[in-house]
Amino acid sequence: MTNRATTRATTRATTRATTDLTTRAATGVTTRATGRAATPRRRPAARPAPAALVLALAGLLASAGCSGGASTGSPAAGAVTAVPAALSPSASGPTPTATLLSPSPTGGSSSPGAVASPTALPLTPDVTSRLDAAIQRVLTEASVPGVIVGLSTPQGEYLKAFGVSDKVAGTAMVTGLNMRIGSETKTFTVTALLRLVDQGKVGLDDPVGKYLTGVPNGGSITLRQLADMRSGLFPYTQDEDFVTALQADPQRQFTPDQLLAYAFDHPVNFAPGAEFEYSNTNTVLLGQVIEKVGARPLGDFLKKEVFDPADLGRTVFPTTNAFPQPHARGYTDQTADGKVTDATDWNPSWGWAAGAMISDQADMRKWAKVLATGTLLSPQTQAQRLQPQPSAAPDTWYGLGVFYNHGWIGHNGSLPGYQTVVVYLPSAQASLVVLLNTDITFRGSAPSTLFAKAITQVVSPGNVYDLPSAPAGGEEPTASGSASPSASASTSASASASVSTSVTPPAPSQA
Repeated sequence: MTNRATTRATTRATTRATTDLTTRAATGVTTRATGRAATPRRRPAARPAPAALVLALAGLLASAGCSGGASTGSPAAGAVTAVPAALSPSASGPTPTATLLSPSPTGGSSSPGAVASPTALPLTPDVTSRLDAAIQRVLTEASVPGVIVGLSTPQGEYLKAFGVSDKVAGTAMVTGLNMRIGSETKTFTVTALLRLVDQGKVGLDDPVGKYLTGVPNGGSITLRQLADMRSGLFPYTQDEDFVTALQADPQRQFTPDQLLAYAFDHPVNFAPGAEFEYSNTNTVLLGQVIEKVGARPLGDFLKKEVFDPADLGRTVFPTTNAFPQPHARGYTDQTADGKVTDATDWNPSWGWAAGAMISDQADMRKWAKVLATGTLLSPQTQAQRLQPQPSAAPDTWYGLGVFYNHGWIGHNGSLPGYQTVVVYLPSAQASLVVLLNTDITFRGSAPSTLFAKAITQVVSPGNVYDLPSAPAGGEEPTASGSASPSASASTSASASASVSTSVTPPAPSQA
């Protein structure tokens, strides 16, 4: 199976550069431009990935039905299924053209899902003690090896580590460790794209086919639709051959073309712009656009245009499984046999522009504010970034590579062994970072969500971060980094989850 997947991926990668593929979603028929009369070819039926690994490969949004790649209609047999409440604009929510976040006269938020008392409590000794207890409770109940929590407000800072960074050695977790950040990578890739927009080198409404050949519906899918997860392209992390190949060799080095070949072997799931479906395929394509227009490797472009301007000295985009020291060891059950294993040195190349990055809590706290306030972008471009679109998770809207959840703006991430939440609450000028060294769910919930919820229940009871867990009796699709493949859901009431890596407003405050 692995050899077949490799051969097919290599062949498809080579063909993609010289072939124009046009897919009709309704029929699954593909025509291939070869210099002679096009001959229709019916694609093979989609082969859903095994449930176990599908969870890991998505991103944390998947856990809530916001990340990964869920197909429309009925879930495919064998796929992980999530049935989150469908999210659609309502009287209490945003309109499709509303700004994701804007300051209110009282300093609160008039953004979607805003609730009362949108402020953070001062970090008094009592609040700090309650935070300690809440974090320790989640750590113990969910059997998380270790977690790093960083919370910054104008009134103070809370920075602590709990548990262990290495279960075998019993080494204590400390706050300065590097961690894999999964789908938080998407926020950087989309920011890089928006830098090109501000430089006049690309337009958000340009079709992806203007820059890349061989993309199904490439003449219709826009860069904007790739960034806000509305392209309709099949999530490669849902492909059975991909999952089999990754399970067989977690050290394997995937190329972006190989990843896209898995996706392009399937019909598109819906017409561009018709629905929301979190998919790593979208962000990998954006990475290729950035490389082509920016005329340099993605990692080099990110460093020059994003990392350096944001003063992120510990943030890197690896091209192998290299993991800068010091780092925590990560543990996952996203294995063929479901047994817990050490995934520290697994190669994140399968996530690439959607989930391969590494950082630490200090850089992520900086990034939370930079992302949410638009420091690196023009006000006009940041405003476009924060145009809300309904996702599949209650009280969660998705912009261009960012989400808005109960007032908090940012993204989450998940890949085998690690999970991340990096968010900012504009009304309180508060940055929250949660980094942990496992992606193993607890009673259907991503542990990163459990930590973020427990923390915000203490410090911002009017703005409690929360992504819904999977239905009772089922596993939660995890995503955010992906870089594990992430599960996603469309805006239909029922959606199937796939592997994913598991979301920021015009600057309400520049402070």
